[in-house]
Amino acid sequence: MLTEVHIAGILIAPIAVYAFVAVIVTLMLRFVLWSTGILNLFWHRALFEVALYSCVLCLLVLYV
Repeated sequence: MLTEVHIAGILIAPIAVYAFVAVIVTLMLRFVLWSTGILNLFWHRALFEVALYSCVLCLLVLYV
């Protein structure tokens, strides 16, 4: 588990760091799913992307 991150004297909560990393990982996964055509198989693409982000964030919090 991360502790507070110091950036220019400002303490940033670990959940903010996890959320930022989850956005980056989700964008990479989204690009891979889009380029392979798998993303077109989902009925509601935006709902799937939110669920994917939630899963990535939860996995980062649990395992990092």
